[in-house]
Amino acid sequence: MEQEQSQKLVEIPQLLEAGVHFGHQTRRWNPKMRKFIFTERNGIHIIDLRKTVDRLRAAEDLVRKVVLRGERILFVCTKPQLRKIVEEEAERCGSFYITERWLGGMLTNFQTIRNQFRRLKELERGQEENAFEFYTKKERLLLDRERARLAKYFSGVKDMGRLPGALFVVDAHRESIAVKEANRLKIPVIAITDTNADPDRIDFPIPGNDDAIRAVSLISGAIADAVRSARRDVPEEELRRVEEAEATTYSTETGEKAAAASDDLARRRIRRRRVPRPEAIAQLKKTDEGAPEVAPGEPGAGEAAEATPEKTPKKAPETLAAKPGADAKPASEEAEKAAAPAPEATEAPAEAEKVSEGAEGKD
Repeated sequence: MEQEQSQKLVEIPQLLEAGVHFGHQTRRWNPKMRKFIFTERNGIHIIDLRKTVDRLRAAEDLVRKVVLRGERILFVCTKPQLRKIVEEEAERCGSFYITERWLGGMLTNFQTIRNQFRRLKELERGQEENAFEFYTKKERLLLDRERARLAKYFSGVKDMGRLPGALFVVDAHRESIAVKEANRLKIPVIAITDTNADPDRIDFPIPGNDDAIRAVSLISGAIADAVRSARRDVPEEELRRVEEAEATTYSTETGEKAAAASDDLARRRIRRRRVPRPEAIAQLKKTDEGAPEVAPGEPGAGEAAEATPEKTPKKAPETLAAKPGADAKPASEEAEKAAAPAPEATEAPAEAEKVSEGAEGKD
């Protein structure tokens, strides 16, 4: 019943009044949009609103199926004049939105981009819980700048814990990068396609004017109403489970990181450390105190040198006797002279004996 009511809200007279039928100039058209063009008037293509209504109904059916599966819709619009409208409609139906520049890899590199979401939530929750109270003034200023920069690009998707179930794009020609990433990941794309867009890359194109504020507000409001009506049919348990999975605070974020770090440390092997021995340290201190170091130029260095005389190697007596010195010859001559009279003393008694023997013979 709610779905039928939301479909009745948008009819051809409302689309005609909002200016959805106005396309681009004929020289800027894409030939692939020929099947959605009704006629040409004053150099401008006129869009067939009957096909617009049919495509809008198909898009609402897809949105309903996606929401009933427990998934979210991502609204994408980076045009400055339409940002506020898209943000209001996305917040009204509880969906995600991106209204600043689309960063490359928002979907295809989602695992890395999600770290930026967590960082933004960590800074916001930390500011609410006064976790940076004891930081210095410069550190708080740097954190505020980082938070503002992240909030500029990720404020509408910071709670997106997984890839969206579908994309709703306001200008398919302008948001070509987002459409390509969604096509690569097989994510269905709903887009407002003007006469200069390529409908082949869009799963559910809605032909219409993507520049007029009233036209975009009417179509995006119809998509938001379809999301709200489908969320009412989702079981409360499923909604509660999704909200609990997306809810986080600074305390829980840091607590999970601390628990993971403690588990990692517990799994690691504890390195053995050498325990110092007190008796060895005391012995080293005693030896250092007993022999203080003295510099060579300080007084007392000579006394220390005398206290430790150098040991000279002793020469063997054989080497001294083997080497003939300068005084060796005079010493040997004196010894010979002293020993020379000795034979004369020994010969004298022999001669005396001969004389005595001769005297006895005479007698």
